[in-house]
Amino acid sequence: MKFVIDAQLPFALKAWFLDRSFDAIHTDDLPKRNRTSDIEIADIAVTEGRILISKDSDFLKLKILHDKPDRLLLITTGNINNNSLRILFERNFESIRKLFDSFEIVELNNNFVLGRNLD
Repeated sequence: MKFVIDAQLPFALKAWFLDRSFDAIHTDDLPKRNRTSDIEIADIAVTEGRILISKDSDFLKLKILHDKPDRLLLITTGNINNNSLRILFERNFESIRKLFDSFEIVELNNNFVLGRNLD
């Protein structure tokens, strides 16, 4: 699995994925860094076969309107500190992986992990 992590999520999340031998980039790694537009980020995710991880609901709208990115991990925790986010990923990552076998969109919040498709 490969990931692109959006700007409002910590750079430490990229390190979490790399520590587990996943291919992950953060928007800070891109030439325009955090000024990269949402459509450019979605295009990178599609072109490179990455799951886009974001807290930004604009990516859900982009998925609905333009079917981009192919796969979206939407974080709906509200404000959360980096340590709590890391713990949430550690507790739920296997479920997230399995859900992406069947679903285009996976939502992660403090209470559940949910998969869904647009159709």
